[in-house]
Amino acid sequence: MRVVSGSCKGRPLKSVPGTGTRPTTDKVKESVFNIIGPYFDGGAVLDLFAGSGGLGIEALSRGVENAIFVDREHQAIQTVKANLEACGFTEQAEVYRNDSERALKAIIKRELTFRLIMLDPPYKKQRLVSLLEQIHNARLLDLQGYIVCEHGSEDVLPDKVADFKKVRNEVYGTIAISIYQWDQLDFE
Repeated sequence: MRVVSGSCKGRPLKSVPGTGTRPTTDKVKESVFNIIGPYFDGGAVLDLFAGSGGLGIEALSRGVENAIFVDREHQAIQTVKANLEACGFTEQAEVYRNDSERALKAIIKRELTFRLIMLDPPYKKQRLVSLLEQIHNARLLDLQGYIVCEHGSEDVLPDKVADFKKVRNEVYGTIAISIYQWDQLDFE
């Protein structure tokens, strides 16, 4: 696993020890960023089920200004911190050990918004539609931002969740990516 492009291109990233975390492959990561970017001029990223931090770090490498990483597992948090340090992004990142629900509540209180929100929960415990609804209700996504949902290819997410529309769905073997944006028709 490595940083695919940007200022840290080619930098190896550590994986979370054990089998509890499934890192996003470099192929999938590159494809996702080619769809939504590939590069950015600032903004913030929320990596809500961070694991090793690979998605958020890729966003930082490609020009996102700062990031919040959240994971409930201690080993994941240690891995994110080590990967941020290896890439020189420690000052641009906040890392929290928390579950997604509590983390979202804390972020909502801070009235933050994000250019990118990465949702890669454990496949068997998915609550992606519920998370999309919470993000929508709290207006956490910038008007031009993207929400990237990684899920099992057997799961099909709805074309629309509240005022978010699915703008892209890609399948890579057992992995699927669904990308959402604000439905601009709802703002006219």
